[in-house]
Amino acid sequence: MSRPRLRPLLQALIASASAMAVQAPAMAQTPMNQAEVAPGGMAQGPTYADLADLALPADLVARAQVRKAAALKPEQSPGLASGKVRLYIEARTTAVLAGPDLGESIRFLADVPLDSRGKAPRLSKADVLVIGHTVAGRPGELLLSAPDAMLAYSSAAEQRLRAILTEKLSADAPPVVRGVREAMHVAGNLAGEGETQVFLATDGGRPAALSIVRRPGQPPSWGASFSEIVDQAARPPAPETLAWYRLACFLPSSLPDRANISDSPADRQAAAEDYALVTQDLGACARSRR
Repeated sequence: MSRPRLRPLLQALIASASAMAVQAPAMAQTPMNQAEVAPGGMAQGPTYADLADLALPADLVARAQVRKAAALKPEQSPGLASGKVRLYIEARTTAVLAGPDLGESIRFLADVPLDSRGKAPRLSKADVLVIGHTVAGRPGELLLSAPDAMLAYSSAAEQRLRAILTEKLSADAPPVVRGVREAMHVAGNLAGEGETQVFLATDGGRPAALSIVRRPGQPPSWGASFSEIVDQAARPPAPETLAWYRLACFLPSSLPDRANISDSPADRQAAAEDYALVTQDLGACARSRR
């Protein structure tokens, strides 16, 4: 692949990519499994959390076919991760999953893994999914929501993205969870009976709570509520849903001591154990992006 000169056309995109690279370390701090790499050099098999991380902040998701791809010089690729190359890509839009009409021709920068020879992969005619934002005043130019937000196309990834976008746009979409605000356990009248309520910190102060109920002779049950009423009949969110993602990927692994306002040491211990039950049932928030 030829290396383009630093043309005026690229300057805005390169500046935008530099801004993305500054934000990248926040994502890199999250433990990630190593992704498989497709022959084209793009990460293959993204997890639900990978896709949600990319799609939720974005205002467009599209399928496209690469027409041209050219590797940028190192000085044109600030913040580039080791083992990757930054490409200037021109592509043809084949479908818009969400967002404004892009027109047929689009161009953007994307970081992809080097191939086995340490070279930029050949992507001509590759089908891809691109996730990001339009650039005001620059028709056809895109800013990806992360340097690696160009994915190898698969029907499974498209279906997952469509499900995420549908929930994102729903009127009752669960809010962004920032942590635990407070938690309290209240013991019941019978031995082994009690309830823990965990109130979550969210963007905009929208309601979000967990309720864990214990009854004698029964396994404990819990549920999540995203309304003003904390309902004992609430159920855990299904895996690979937006509610599951908000909880599994952003709740602290254990109940913070500062948030546990239960009255007695025994109640504080019960609240911590109930919270641990929730995080265990939610399971790990698997990510594969490198």
